[in-house]
Amino acid sequence: MMMNKKENNVIDTIKNLGITNIPKSEGDIHFTTIIGEIEGHNISPPQKKSTKYEHIIPQLIAVQRSTDIKGLLIILNTLGGDVEAGLAISEMIKSIDKPTVSLVLGGSHSIGIPLATSTDYSFITPTATMTVHPIRMTGLVIGVPQTFRYLQKMQERISQFILRTSDMNCDDLKKLMYDTDEIANDVGTILVGEEAVNCGLINEVGGLNSAIKKLESLIVDNIKIE
Repeated sequence: MMMNKKENNVIDTIKNLGITNIPKSEGDIHFTTIIGEIEGHNISPPQKKSTKYEHIIPQLIAVQRSTDIKGLLIILNTLGGDVEAGLAISEMIKSIDKPTVSLVLGGSHSIGIPLATSTDYSFITPTATMTVHPIRMTGLVIGVPQTFRYLQKMQERISQFILRTSDMNCDDLKKLMYDTDEIANDVGTILVGEEAVNCGLINEVGGLNSAIKKLESLIVDNIKIE
């Protein structure tokens, strides 16, 4: 069966960007999901669920540019992944001048934390978890002072973003990050649901309904200001 040019373009867009249109949403809210491992410059193994940053960035640009879309809901269930890619996506979400809300389902670990805090308001379900820990490197590591300083700077970038976009203070963040009692053979802290709210990392415990209602109210407030 022969396909027309439009059908071919849709298939090519699915292959290249993972979506059929940039963006195509019902109503005035655009929904973006970030699941599995955040894939950056290196391709994740085929057996892993992953979110490619080149799939997310075009959506965020289109959300900012579209006159039909009034708000953005980010749904997260990620174990983390590429630090540079995750931080780049977080900065883009933060820079959108339309109302944004995030919802943590299942988990939002490691570099998933800046993604969760990058929005105007954040929710976490009661059973969802967030793991706060220092960055890790895989592969070849050169044992020189420059490597240590690079890791320090990278960690500072992530920490400063979290502090800028949440209600946490620096001392509490460091305490959670370097705790040795929570995770076997590693350092860090696992926060479950309300614990993430109590420490100031997330704004509120809630589900999809709560997140959508909050986003709708932010959209109404934004329209009034305009």
